[in-house]
Amino acid sequence: MAEPKTRRTAASVPGFLASVTDARRREDAETACALMADVTGAEPVLWGTSIIGFGAYRYEYASGRSGDWPAVGFAPRRAALTFYLLPGFDGYDEILTRLGPHSLGKSCLYVKRLADLDAEALRELVAGAFTHVNGRTLTSGT
Repeated sequence: MAEPKTRRTAASVPGFLASVTDARRREDAETACALMADVTGAEPVLWGTSIIGFGAYRYEYASGRSGDWPAVGFAPRRAALTFYLLPGFDGYDEILTRLGPHSLGKSCLYVKRLADLDAEALRELVAGAFTHVNGRTLTSGT
């Protein structure tokens, strides 16, 4: 079975952040990194080439495929700052209403500009996601 492409690395998180070419996106990424470290109490780790993760969980599918993934994380993408937050956003309507301009994927929160968000609402989302999955093993259907 193929190994997951996105895995924990020993690469420098500060070095990665310094390499983000867009100044505003770099500043947002540095702020997001500090916020997530504060909320989770975990050290940032570079996963793959572009995801900064905090904590970890293990996933296992019925097919036998398994791997590790950050409990919470983000990536400074060209189009948006992307936050990876399991278990998704069901039950977070009130927080999302306060958050500010964003769009959602199944477990992704896309933000154009961090300064436009309610920082406390973002902290609540990160804390909820981290508490839900950090250190756990999630199996298909969990």
